[in-house]
Amino acid sequence: MNARVLVIEDETPIRRFLRIALEAAGLTMLEADRGRLGIERAATEAPDLVVLDLGLPDIDGKAVIAAIREWSQVPILVLSVRDGEAEKIAALDAGADDYVTKPFATGELLARLRALLRSRRPAETDRAVLTFGDLVIDQAAHTVTRGGVEVRLTRKEFDVLALLARHAGRLVTHRQLLTTIWGPAHVEDTHYLRIAIGHIRDKLGDDAANPRFVITDPGVGYRLGSSPP
Repeated sequence: MNARVLVIEDETPIRRFLRIALEAAGLTMLEADRGRLGIERAATEAPDLVVLDLGLPDIDGKAVIAAIREWSQVPILVLSVRDGEAEKIAALDAGADDYVTKPFATGELLARLRALLRSRRPAETDRAVLTFGDLVIDQAAHTVTRGGVEVRLTRKEFDVLALLARHAGRLVTHRQLLTTIWGPAHVEDTHYLRIAIGHIRDKLGDDAANPRFVITDPGVGYRLGSSPP
């Protein structure tokens, strides 16, 4: 295996042990001893897999999972002393792909990591920062800049733009946008979408008659005009 594994774990002896085991298996280990640092390293260093402890000193591991899942589908394996069924279900529901309890067998852990790496598929969401010419969308920081100047979007406006950016150059339907961002109960509320798109275009300085960024496919949906380099 030639892959980079980010270990988010506050206990130094466990990190040291995991480094020995992972490097012996041909893996490169990145590490973070705090949840927020782990989120930052996941965003900036694009690991192939994340191993995560839930009992972190600054934020709960489930919050780390939720934060990473806002922009990335990188496989996440939880490695935790918490062995209760409810805790496992909560972590998996938050977006974890697998769950191993401590103490653990090294062979089993490596086998599970290999399985996750084999199943991994490239995803548009794996990059935290998406660039389209002078338009930069930072999914981790929830910021947008154009020409180096911050564009202030509401949370819904940002979510719409980020979803279009993750599928750049491809049509995203009204139904997909509404279901993903507003929820299934609002699948017919296309006026929500029209208003959000109008505000996004105004704030980006995008001409609706000749758009550079947000292009309309009438009656169907929207797409971002070009793919990031």
